[in-house]
Amino acid sequence: MRLTSQGCGVYHVRYESAMGLRPRPAQRIRLTLFAGALLVFPFVASGYWLDLANQVAIATVGAIGLNILVGYTGQISLGQGAFMAVGAYGAALMTLEWGLPWGGSIVLACLLTAAVGTFFGLPSLRLKGLYLAIATLAAQEITEWTVTHWTAVTGGTEAVVAPAPHLFGHRLNGSFEFYWLGIAAAAATALFAANLFRSRTGRAFVAVRDQDVAAGVIGVDVFKHKLLAFAASSFFVGLAGALTAYYRNIVAWERFTLETSVAYLAMIIVGGLGTVRGSFFGAALITLLPALIANAGRALRDVAPQVATQLPYVQQAVFGVVIILFLVFEPKGLSKLWGNVKDYFQVWPFAYRRGENRAS
Repeated sequence: MRLTSQGCGVYHVRYESAMGLRPRPAQRIRLTLFAGALLVFPFVASGYWLDLANQVAIATVGAIGLNILVGYTGQISLGQGAFMAVGAYGAALMTLEWGLPWGGSIVLACLLTAAVGTFFGLPSLRLKGLYLAIATLAAQEITEWTVTHWTAVTGGTEAVVAPAPHLFGHRLNGSFEFYWLGIAAAAATALFAANLFRSRTGRAFVAVRDQDVAAGVIGVDVFKHKLLAFAASSFFVGLAGALTAYYRNIVAWERFTLETSVAYLAMIIVGGLGTVRGSFFGAALITLLPALIANAGRALRDVAPQVATQLPYVQQAVFGVVIILFLVFEPKGLSKLWGNVKDYFQVWPFAYRRGENRAS
């Protein structure tokens, strides 16, 4: 007997269909519309919004990398800024000092960042929770001190000017040109992460997050997978740092401080821990929020000048307020809110939710 799609669920008759990333037609339609919007956006957007889109793309790569470690494996990290600095300085210096092409320097910088992340992940064998967070905070401080004091290599507090990337004679650090590189990197990172957690290694990451002792009992090498999580996470964080270096062409240590680490942690908390789409939602919100506040300040400059002058000082507090509100009212973040919206339209016009029975 052949099973068919019914109104109460989705039934698959082939393993290929069941294992698809987007098995339902509605999912494929949403993905197609989103991809179409991304392709049209750079042709209708101004340079200002293109620059913000590029920042969101870079932040998405870094947020997915951090989510692999924190959201999927349960290893708290406050060293995001440090690992981004390794990727940014590594890519720029490999091109300046060794003459490597920008593509090769990005790959090597990502591998270097993965190695550094693995080294700082060694304490995860004995530490977890708050203690591991303090250990990664030490990594942030050590890296920041090294960058600002190793003047022979990094130039100390002086900025490093990275050469502009070129492809077929075209500069790629312009807002329009870099947009395609940014969304390609974000899409590839998202696709890798989505497939990673459908694999044996990804399921082992989740087992370590849920209960590392039980994972060890059933045969999961806990320490090995913790280090793999640090390596995979740091690789993509290094990619975000390298993209930042080639987009801005100026690598300065001020871009990779503890504030950067906190901002990326806010992205995955607000977006949703343990979800790829949550990384995108969080990166978009945390990146665009300062811009929206700045635009509001300019709009209120003539109407309410006293309010406009206070908005820049409120900006830092907004991050904390947003995190607190999500932790209190929706701990699973924007990803859960998006899921609720999809559930509503999927069962509309019926009042009951999918999978729930309501007494008559």
